[in-house]
Amino acid sequence: MARERSGRTVAHLVLATRLKTLREAAGLSRGEAAKALGAHAATVRRIELAETSLDEGQVNTLLTAYGAGAGEIEEFLGQLAKANLPGWWHKWRAVMDSWQLDLMSVESAARIIRVWEPALVPALLRTPAYARAVDDIHRPDLSSADKDRRAELLVARQERLREQSTRIWAVMSALALQAPVGSERVMTEQRQALLAAAERPDVTLQIHPLDGPVHVMSGMPTVTLYRVDVPEIPDHVVREGGLPGTAEVSCSLHMVTAYHVLLDHACVIALHPDKSKEVLA
Repeated sequence: MARERSGRTVAHLVLATRLKTLREAAGLSRGEAAKALGAHAATVRRIELAETSLDEGQVNTLLTAYGAGAGEIEEFLGQLAKANLPGWWHKWRAVMDSWQLDLMSVESAARIIRVWEPALVPALLRTPAYARAVDDIHRPDLSSADKDRRAELLVARQERLREQSTRIWAVMSALALQAPVGSERVMTEQRQALLAAAERPDVTLQIHPLDGPVHVMSGMPTVTLYRVDVPEIPDHVVREGGLPGTAEVSCSLHMVTAYHVLLDHACVIALHPDKSKEVLA
């Protein structure tokens, strides 16, 4: 995913898709729309794919060429102005990994977030203290202040997901409950937080026991699948691993479908959510 596109929000992509729909409804080709702009057809293509910024002047010209009325143009430009406002996560940009910047708008539109976590507590179910301790281990390159800011961001993400009623469905290894991350107090607090989360209707937590059978995701790094409800936004899969702070992000239908199937298999092998609660209790 290119960094130019990473600056685009879900709202930008929705508006860009709407521009394409209006052009097609007007019976115009990209070349004909480009003539109205005094630009190349490739420019219109980039606009419609949200691969470039949506310029108010260009959008106004295109809407006029497509026969949009004054009211529709005003409403469209009003939505564009809102889309151009910084994302809620903007104040934490300096401490976010590049792949997180690419995914925050997708996360903000996610209906379901599915996770496979092989060794640690899934990120979206971590306490701030546990998340801070993980950064102490994995991110020695960050300052103490930056780690504190990242913990603040995590809390904000968790609150946002609850507000937007996003369901979290996580499968984690029981190893995470035995591997000490931080102090004993941190681990006790994290275990209690997991049990509380497992009681919530928006969270499904399954634990894969240490004596459980090897399954299709055994040996795989952390995988997160974002299922999105906005028609213009494809589902995304994130595969972490390699150097700290890096991840492979894909919205390929083939990749998303493949990991969806793998996660389904992992859920069948893992303990039922009720049994998982018993492990935590």
